[in-house]
Amino acid sequence: MADRNARLAALMQEGDFSHKSLARAVVAAAARSGEDITCDHTYVTRWLKGSIPRGNMPQLIADATGRKLGRRITIDDIGMGDAAVSAIQPDLGLDFADHHEATTKAVADLWRADLAEAELLVRTQPDSAAWNTAALRWLVAPPDGELTREGNRAIGAVDVEMVRSTADAFSMLDGRFGGGHARRALIQYLHTDVRPMLDGKYSDAVGKQLHSAVAEALLLAGWMSYDSGLHGVAQRYFIQALRMTQAAGDRLLGGSVLSAMSHQATFVGRYQDAVALARAAYMGPGASLGPTMAAQFRAMEARALARLGDERGCDLALAEAESKICQRTADSDPLYIAYFDEVELAAEFGHCFRDLGRSVAATERGAGSIFGDGMNNRSDFFATMVQAEAYINQDEIGRGFEIALSALNLGEGLKSARCLQYVREFQSRVTDGMRRAAEFRDFAEQAGGFRLWLQAGLA
Repeated sequence: MADRNARLAALMQEGDFSHKSLARAVVAAAARSGEDITCDHTYVTRWLKGSIPRGNMPQLIADATGRKLGRRITIDDIGMGDAAVSAIQPDLGLDFADHHEATTKAVADLWRADLAEAELLVRTQPDSAAWNTAALRWLVAPPDGELTREGNRAIGAVDVEMVRSTADAFSMLDGRFGGGHARRALIQYLHTDVRPMLDGKYSDAVGKQLHSAVAEALLLAGWMSYDSGLHGVAQRYFIQALRMTQAAGDRLLGGSVLSAMSHQATFVGRYQDAVALARAAYMGPGASLGPTMAAQFRAMEARALARLGDERGCDLALAEAESKICQRTADSDPLYIAYFDEVELAAEFGHCFRDLGRSVAATERGAGSIFGDGMNNRSDFFATMVQAEAYINQDEIGRGFEIALSALNLGEGLKSARCLQYVREFQSRVTDGMRRAAEFRDFAEQAGGFRLWLQAGLA
């Protein structure tokens, strides 16, 4: 038997609700939403005994009690938070909503379902149509209206800075230890601390800053989910981040979100989607696009084109990326893109040339792609593993295995499904002839002591 719903009982007492009056209030809330429902005092009795109704009923109960109490009440407040998980729809988070209020509800439901590890989210793969629809709607959507809200809790610039600083801290952990290290903690923070801010009281200016900060945090949640191998979850966070940038009027950040989508699309083998998303990222910000962001967007396009085998297109995109990165200044782009520099671009060249079969060029251009500062372990791992693969592709197996050991050492502290995939790709390049060589036997003996090599499972 379910536990009694003490939260709903307390709110009913506070609002002086009888069973019948709450039922009437819920019917009225449904009517305001354009729904026609049946509800009487027997329904309320079941809710108080712990029954959780289906569909949109929990939200209607919350709306009804909140209207009487004069403040916003959530489905968590009425003791029915689990309803969002049990009633989750397959398209949760995939829609680029018409109104920003729908985005606030979507991200709240998404955070709750993610924390509950809803199977429908965990096992899903990205939907190409959702990527393309979101990108198109972002490109052509008119600006949102004002974001002024009249909630109970006053939200100001210091609250926005809190969100940004907390996201920055999680971003640092992500780079050092991988998305799997603190992803859940980030989602918990967003669900517990940030969700009430979105429902607070703020001016239009603060509202835009808040939505921009939350969009950055959602973008990070998408990256960390992607790095953890939760591709369906990541896509949903990216799409909602993109919608948040629309509410904030932040076209530059919207471009960065599309670039992240492109990166994920390449990783999961949707190369044509990845090209389209990267080009949308480049076009969307218009004249406000700075050189660093332009370089990063072109690099993402080049990555996808390399996987497609389009050498000319890839070379043109890389050439423009290199030209743009030379134009960057200290204040030419937002701070969140400052990480993309000559070192990062060298890594992109290494990836592209490896995929185009230009192994010598990959080792030459990728040689400068290692940070070595201990703060970017995952990026260093990727670049080092690409170098190792490029060397064995040109039959310099001794050098390749030596570099691979360096990568595996970097990977010891990383919780990253992407890192594991890089190791598997490297293993697939090791031919039977290479395995018979003395260099491989020495390498395999040492590699067997590293977690990622063992998880990748080379027979």
